[in-house]
Amino acid sequence: MTLVAGIDSSTQSCKVVIRDADTGALLRIGQAPHPDGTEIHPEAWWLALMSAIEMAGGLSDVSAVSVGGQQHGMVCLDAQGDVVRPALLWNDLRSADAATELVAEHGAAFWADAVGSVPLASFTVTKLRWLATHEPDAAARTAAVALPHDWLTWRLSASPELAHLVTDRSDASGTGYWSPTTGEYRFDLLESALGHEAIVPTVLGPSVVAGHLPSGQLLGPGAGDNAAAALGVAAGRGDVVVSIGTSGTVFAATTTPTADKTGIIAGFADATGGFLPLVCTLNAARVLATTARLLGVDIEKLSQLALSADPGADGVVMVPYLEGERTPSRPTATGAVHGLTLANATQPNLARAAVEGMLCGLADGLDALVREGVPVTRVLLVGGGARAEAVRRIAPTVLGCPIAVPPPGEYVADGAARQAAWVQTGTLPDWRTENTETFDATPVPAIRARYADARDQFLSQLN
Repeated sequence: MTLVAGIDSSTQSCKVVIRDADTGALLRIGQAPHPDGTEIHPEAWWLALMSAIEMAGGLSDVSAVSVGGQQHGMVCLDAQGDVVRPALLWNDLRSADAATELVAEHGAAFWADAVGSVPLASFTVTKLRWLATHEPDAAARTAAVALPHDWLTWRLSASPELAHLVTDRSDASGTGYWSPTTGEYRFDLLESALGHEAIVPTVLGPSVVAGHLPSGQLLGPGAGDNAAAALGVAAGRGDVVVSIGTSGTVFAATTTPTADKTGIIAGFADATGGFLPLVCTLNAARVLATTARLLGVDIEKLSQLALSADPGADGVVMVPYLEGERTPSRPTATGAVHGLTLANATQPNLARAAVEGMLCGLADGLDALVREGVPVTRVLLVGGGARAEAVRRIAPTVLGCPIAVPPPGEYVADGAARQAAWVQTGTLPDWRTENTETFDATPVPAIRARYADARDQFLSQLN
């Protein structure tokens, strides 16, 4: 039996899965937490990875390893390969003004054509501009710029040379200075943001050997978390994945690139050689956790409360911008509850409004993909938030289409493991996902309409 390992270095934790390369059968798993915050020293990721590997029984019996990781994070290295400053994560919004500045310098259409996406505060290029403006000494010391999964792959290879940094198409496409259409870096945009030239990782194809562990195991090129999740659920052409984790994402596997000049859709690459148009919201599963805490219940009880309320929550609407928002781009926004009356101010209605509000933001993302011409034949609902029964049952009502829910899994780590098997064997394995649950659609258009009214009223007050 040939074993492979997949790693998911996410915002909140590191997970390691050990799977049979032929069948995909899960054999072992390990997990370790990451510190809270939007600014993390990469060494914390390394320590968590070592703990998760140990919990998973080690890597001595595996043949190949691959790393999936949170996108966009800025890891700055000096000429000796040392970390210059703690990494700014995708959800660190201090670079919002830098994003506005960069878009204003060239125009949204320029960015969409150049790199497939209009920069937002989450993108690496905006964080580099923030660094150059606010920490010029740190910017001057920066000799190389990597992403979280790049840095972990580099550390696993035990290669101290910056020239050995590697990445993949999916993660490179989220930097704001690499084009998924041309397959080339835009060094002019990188230099404009940082203020000088810098080494960047070599972009590898999806099944290219990226290096070796000191003990000889193959290293895959890795992937950004969403692209790895698409691999993990075996998303094919026509599949749209709605993932509810720390962030909420709506993405599809396509054969053609996108260049959305509105900035709603990020024109990313996937981990198979294709493309992954994606819409991201900052507020997803933590909307549920926060509402549960507010009501003094756990997630299971929150689900029960939400399902005991009528669709539409008797007019209560939550605009859940609890951490600002990325789609629409309102990094300084806060959340709001609309429509409260003496009669409808109940725990079930507030619980239902939280679930519906979170899903309405994702439904807006699905609409954006459809408008861009992305084909939709199936919607897959994944992520930690999908484990809540209320989310699974209410999603078809809000999204307006049937939902397929694969069994709970670590799909980013699973996708990384599937890539590792691809690197090992030369063939992308067909790991079947069994016991997928399907929920039929019973659309209630009034939910989306009320949400849109509340959202637009709220946003007009911010402008």
